[in-house]
Amino acid sequence: MSIRLRAPGSAVMSSDVGQEAPSLPDTLRRAWDAWHAGMTEQAHELGQRALAAWPGQPDALHLLGLMEHAAGKLDQAITHLHEACRAPSARAVHVSDLAELCRQRGWLADAEVAARRAVTMDPSLLAGWNNLGVVLKEAGRFEESRACLERVIAHRPDWAEAHNNLANTCRRLGCFELAERHYRRALALQPGYAQAHSNLAYLWSEQGHYEVAMAEARRAIALNPHLVEAYLNLAEVEGARRHHDAALQALDQAFALAPQNPFVLVACATALCRLQRLPEALRFARDAVACAPQRADAHHALATVLKSLGQTDEALIEFEHAVQLPGTWAEEALLDRALLLQEAGREDEADRAFERALEAFPDSATILAGRADRHTFTADDPAFALFDAFLAEGTRHPLRQRIAMHFALGKAYLDVKDPAHAFAHFDEGNRLHRATFDYDAAAEGRWMAKVAATFTAGRCARLTGLGEATELPVFVIGMPRSGTTLIEQILASHPLVTGAGELSALQQVFECQGNYPDSWAALADARTDDTRPVLKQLGRAYLEQVAPLAQGRLRVIDKMPANHRYAGAIPSILPGARIIHVRRDPVDTCLSCYTKLFAGDQSFTYDQTELGAYYRDYEQLMAHWRRVLPADRFLEVDYEAVIEDLEGEARRMVAFLGLPWDDACLRFHESRRVVLTASVNQVRRPIYTSSKGRWQGHAAYLQPLLQSLGHASGTVHDQAADG
Repeated sequence: MSIRLRAPGSAVMSSDVGQEAPSLPDTLRRAWDAWHAGMTEQAHELGQRALAAWPGQPDALHLLGLMEHAAGKLDQAITHLHEACRAPSARAVHVSDLAELCRQRGWLADAEVAARRAVTMDPSLLAGWNNLGVVLKEAGRFEESRACLERVIAHRPDWAEAHNNLANTCRRLGCFELAERHYRRALALQPGYAQAHSNLAYLWSEQGHYEVAMAEARRAIALNPHLVEAYLNLAEVEGARRHHDAALQALDQAFALAPQNPFVLVACATALCRLQRLPEALRFARDAVACAPQRADAHHALATVLKSLGQTDEALIEFEHAVQLPGTWAEEALLDRALLLQEAGREDEADRAFERALEAFPDSATILAGRADRHTFTADDPAFALFDAFLAEGTRHPLRQRIAMHFALGKAYLDVKDPAHAFAHFDEGNRLHRATFDYDAAAEGRWMAKVAATFTAGRCARLTGLGEATELPVFVIGMPRSGTTLIEQILASHPLVTGAGELSALQQVFECQGNYPDSWAALADARTDDTRPVLKQLGRAYLEQVAPLAQGRLRVIDKMPANHRYAGAIPSILPGARIIHVRRDPVDTCLSCYTKLFAGDQSFTYDQTELGAYYRDYEQLMAHWRRVLPADRFLEVDYEAVIEDLEGEARRMVAFLGLPWDDACLRFHESRRVVLTASVNQVRRPIYTSSKGRWQGHAAYLQPLLQSLGHASGTVHDQAADG
């Protein structure tokens, strides 16, 4: 889930197109003049005076509605416009403006009714056709929207806002070149048009041109520092580039400008959810739904956060809300609902949910790609044609969707035993994704070496045992796709163990402390009396986030593989915690990473050479932890040993956790706990051995990886045996 930002339209109020004030009594004319002159209080007083003199007068109600809207009081504005439109003498412009206000409120059905009524009352009202076009775009009826907006431009080719709106619709139709042409036309007509620059930022971001997108977003902000959508689009670009701090800064600015704007609330919830700051994300998502209960994107955001919190039933309800509400979210919500049922182990329901999604969107390559891991493809599978057609359309689709399609096709071709085509798609998908972010493999290696150098045996011995004593946490660490999810699933099947999934809590604790590992070196070298309270505070900060997830059980598993980077500090802040390091054949591990499009940040997995380099750096760090971690709190488990002797290895791990044996650990595949990792389908099956040595059948396509791992010299297998 992806997260989706709105490319804003410029649906207009009557005053925006320079219509002359109606022929009203002098009081009302003076109110219009005062408002246009910026004398808001005087204008409002005169409007109220006009309404008192002529109760129910639609032009007076209309003016008061526009003023309430300008003041940010949308509900009051809608109330005034509704009353104006009920008057027998109501004009088309009143109804058209009501349509725009309903659209802003998220009431798309009401907005369409009003917009159609407006153009029926006055077919020459271009503002009405413009507003109808924007409403239809947001409802997902893009061809109808395009027809309305092209009609506007045909009659008024010099209207910049109409070109901007038509560009938005063209973008949703996948006509990116045409969209850019209309944005450029809008800017030629109105060079300081900040909204068009902001929308160009969104257009470029969808295609993966992040530097250009950032420049457009910053240009929009420079032109109009109060344009909320520009900050949202800037945040989207920064997030796509993995610059999360910069993304949050942009969202902070948007929130300061519009704390009740549902688009802002949804964007904040989505960004915080990606960073695993779930309590904050939940607050923003609930605020978004409260503010705009008819907006599908708000319900979708809330569902995504609830899913991450493990609140499956509540998340399913919110996904269903998103499906039922008008707009463009039904396809994504149906897919996400099916995926959640799959992750929750509700297999039959998941199958029915995928069928429902495909019935609603039978030609959806996106849904078929989302189902790819669950589906076994055959040579005559119609999905191949849909995938190929999708990719043949090239840049008509956003980059992230094209990347996902390459990974889905790679999996499909592996299913039909065609590795040449499979790896052609894996290579292209990885190449496209790798080009979207910065990653320095050498710097990563130097950083891990610095971590090892910081955590000397002497420092570790001096700090161990000083923190918050607890046996609650169990850390399962290793490489992604090394078997960490399988180990968690086995242990979480024990009635005294809860599997909490991949948590960012430990990383957040150390990020708050300062520049890791330098901050740790300073802490380790300080006096013990000064160090002990800091270590206890760090341990408590971790437990505050994780302890509630234990659900009253004796052990809770934090299965974030990347916690291997912080493993040396765990005995200091949580001296009773246990660490299980999961190992797997290096090439099998890296192959599994390379063929998977991860939902989170795994920047090192999208280039074979970088992937091999990262593995070697990780292995050296683990060799160091093996020397300095307390032996009674550190256990290493080989994936291959588990699949060869499940009961023996499971008993060894349960004993390490200090718990009595329970046969439920052997029936791990029957557990209905939610699994939110890329291995969800594998851990729903009994133990199988087909993944062991899998890489050997694909060695011809893995030469950069094998060379990076040093496989030719035999060091890979030596390291695996040693580690």
